Amino acid sequence: MQTPNKASYDVVIVGGAVYGSAVAWWLTQMAGFDGSVLVVERDPTYTFASTSHTNSCIRQQFSNATNIKVSQFGAQFIRNFRDFMGADLAGGDPDVPHLALQSYGYMYLADTPEFAQTLRTSQAVQQELGAATRHMSRDEIAAAYPFYHLDDILAGNHNLVDEGYFDGGTMFDWFKRAARKNGVEYLHAEVTAIDRDGTAVRAITLGDGSTIACGTLVNASGPRAAATARMAGLDIPVVARKRYTFVFDAAQPLDRDLPLTIDPSGVHMRTEGKYYLAGCPPDEDVDVAYDDFAFDHSLWESKVWPTIASRIPQFEAIKVINEWVGHYAYNTLDQNALLGRAQECPNFIFVNGFSGHGLQQSPAMGRGIAELIAYGEYRSLDLGAFDVNRAARGERFLETAVI
Repeated sequence: MQTPNKASYDVVIVGGAVYGSAVAWWLTQMAGFDGSVLVVERDPTYTFASTSHTNSCIRQQFSNATNIKVSQFGAQFIRNFRDFMGADLAGGDPDVPHLALQSYGYMYLADTPEFAQTLRTSQAVQQELGAATRHMSRDEIAAAYPFYHLDDILAGNHNLVDEGYFDGGTMFDWFKRAARKNGVEYLHAEVTAIDRDGTAVRAITLGDGSTIACGTLVNASGPRAAATARMAGLDIPVVARKRYTFVFDAAQPLDRDLPLTIDPSGVHMRTEGKYYLAGCPPDEDVDVAYDDFAFDHSLWESKVWPTIASRIPQFEAIKVINEWVGHYAYNTLDQNALLGRAQECPNFIFVNGFSGHGLQQSPAMGRGIAELIAYGEYRSLDLGAFDVNRAARGERFLETAVI
């Protein structure tokens, strides 16, 4: 374990994966903010972080306007990554890479009239905000992608603009690298206690018993968000839920990119370079321990492969070449982000509960939290709909497009 350089910091961020690092980097971009920032990360290898197990996709196909705008900024950030990172400015790092966005899109398939209507309604909202989503009939889907078996499908939604796969690992690495370059300190340690005095957090305690005072504390601890909150006497409805990923080779590869296809069964699949990737939740989607990464090998034979082979008969002969299980930081209230200041402890800030949307939303959400800390308000994009205090009020943020 390391020793921090200071006894007190203006901002302490608990968790250094994509959200801790995004908030930290964005703070260094806030005009007029010159506070000290410390990121405390228990595992600097990030081996078991949700960030390390992500499928790294982005979509505009949400039903709520705020989620759509968040992802639209995410796509803008990816496409203009070098500019945002100041690669070509004086003193900038010329090694900042271009981030490619492979826009093969998401393909939502509807097998009931009710879901088909939900897709049609969502497409209208997306189109109004400038997204290129098409609502397609079964015949239109078949014409564009003749490899699908569609006898049970009534309609679908698809978008080929700014929707698909990007290199989220590189984005995270540069959030962290640039934050450090700009003066953010990273500390390898575990937070074991939070000292809260009435309506304010005063300090954190580390595993070695030392304490660090802070002006603002940010909870960016992913699936462990509830445990971090409880140290300060706060509550948040975020749990760890398993999500499985399989990379497979096909004896008969498709003749074009496979969109990220969301099958009505809950299985999703897409192109992954010269291979393909599929994922799904377990049949019983229960809360799990933070360190439970046990793999259910029966899931491939019982659920994933039969669904893939049924939807795309050309995938009858496929072979798994890699597989892993990661955790969603799952918001049990409504599967949307929980952001902002705790009402009863305003210098404790949440950036949690993304339920699988985290990586793609990190550019906008990280910026928003940095604005909240630096200026006391969201300036670029109003993220008030994600207010963490809605959980205590029992108010749900309605979003029908949750995978």
